[in-house]
Amino acid sequence: MNLVSELLQLSATRHSHLCPRQVLGVRMAIAGLAALGIHAPVGKPTGLVIVETDGCFVDGIEVATGATIGHRTLRVVDTGKIAATFVDVRTGRAIRLAPQEGVRSLACAFAPGLDERYAAQLEGYQVMPEAELFRVQEVVLEPPLAALLSRPDARVTCSVCGEEIINERELVRDGAILCKSCAGNGYYSAGQTLSWAEGLPTRTLDHS
Repeated sequence: MNLVSELLQLSATRHSHLCPRQVLGVRMAIAGLAALGIHAPVGKPTGLVIVETDGCFVDGIEVATGATIGHRTLRVVDTGKIAATFVDVRTGRAIRLAPQEGVRSLACAFAPGLDERYAAQLEGYQVMPEAELFRVQEVVLEPPLAALLSRPDARVTCSVCGEEIINERELVRDGAILCKSCAGNGYYSAGQTLSWAEGLPTRTLDHS
């Protein structure tokens, strides 16, 4: 069994099935790391992977790179694209991979005898040459790598909500420290503060 097959088997086990996007994730991760000379599993001193969507594509990325959100070697910046940027932390070099235009149709040529497009993509993506599967470009990170990585002891308090902000993700406006939500750049608008004493369900942990 070759490396791609082994990684796809692992991804399928985690995801409960195998789909074309997992294949793209595995193939993209192998190609991206190889281009930078980074060996899996990716560690904080060596690499950073930034994916542009969530879902099954990322399962393939994770199993092939060993990068995880918990180890701060994997980031999700959701642009809704099947794409990923691979960063050599040692040099700062960053390259972005995305599928070639028309890759779904092209995959069918690499899966003769399969008329159903899903099945053809699932098989074709596994054997297509990397040059026909992905486009590659050098990119400059914004914010830069040092800001993305930050410092483990960086912490401040938002002057509006009072919540702690880590990893230098705060914004400063008119001298006030703000979290992104209070600055209007968050993913939610705050509603009413709820109280556990006012009917919210609570659970007692059983330590027996």
